[in-house]
Amino acid sequence: MQIDRLARAVRDTGNPSALGLDTRFEYIPALFAGKHGGEHDRAEAIYAFNAELLRGLRDIIPCVKIQAACYEMLGADGMDCMERSIAEARRLDFVVIVDAKRGDIGATAAAYSAAYLGPGAPYEADFLTVNPYFGQDGVQPFIEDCERTGRGIFALVKTSNPSGREFQDLIVEDGRPLYEHVAERVSSWGAASVSVEGYSSVGAVVGATYPVQGARLRKLMPHTFFLLPGYGAQGAAAADLAGCFDESGGGAIVAASRSIICAHQKAGTGDFVGAARSEAARMRSELSSALGNA
Repeated sequence: MQIDRLARAVRDTGNPSALGLDTRFEYIPALFAGKHGGEHDRAEAIYAFNAELLRGLRDIIPCVKIQAACYEMLGADGMDCMERSIAEARRLDFVVIVDAKRGDIGATAAAYSAAYLGPGAPYEADFLTVNPYFGQDGVQPFIEDCERTGRGIFALVKTSNPSGREFQDLIVEDGRPLYEHVAERVSSWGAASVSVEGYSSVGAVVGATYPVQGARLRKLMPHTFFLLPGYGAQGAAAADLAGCFDESGGGAIVAASRSIICAHQKAGTGDFVGAARSEAARMRSELSSALGNA
């Protein structure tokens, strides 16, 4: 089960963080980009950048989150870049999350799932983010593929963006916000797949920018692994996140994208791998301290 592999990878590295490859051409140092396709082949330059980061961070970070939109916008070359980036991450034994937020009903949901989670999937993710707002029939095809392949999903429950509360925080008839009802349903979808590490293959996306709500959701979803976006560039700090983890400091992984892959820009250096390593190590230390492991 990939959920067990993720939990163990976090524990073994002492680092509950995921490298977010939300890679854009403008993030790449000009000299490096010029040697790897440049403006004429942006997808190739992005792949070369991703590959260097993956090789340089493997001993620090256990997991990669690849944002599909950054590759889709480059067309066929971008999708090839994403496929190659996934393959390289898997070759280096990262746990791979593809952040595509897929969702639909019936045969369409099954097709989305087949692309990422099914046997022989062309974009072979260990986990895929999904939109649960279609309800049971929109999520069931993903769950069934997870059962067949041992892979997993992260369903949107409380997202990190400010306007997410326009719908997610609506108070329904029993006086509770809508996202709590979504959380309970997501938890029930995963009840049959709780594995040896104590978590199910149906995880939850919980925005790191909402720590109070995250702590509440941890109590509502004791066997659900959390993917926590919003750290760094979106404003969430490690000290805010302790309540999203379980009592042993497990059960969640924090995604960081620009704060790591653009660390060289802040540092004013062309050594993007070295800058990323420094930022990843700083983040690991900060999370460890926040979780009482320092």
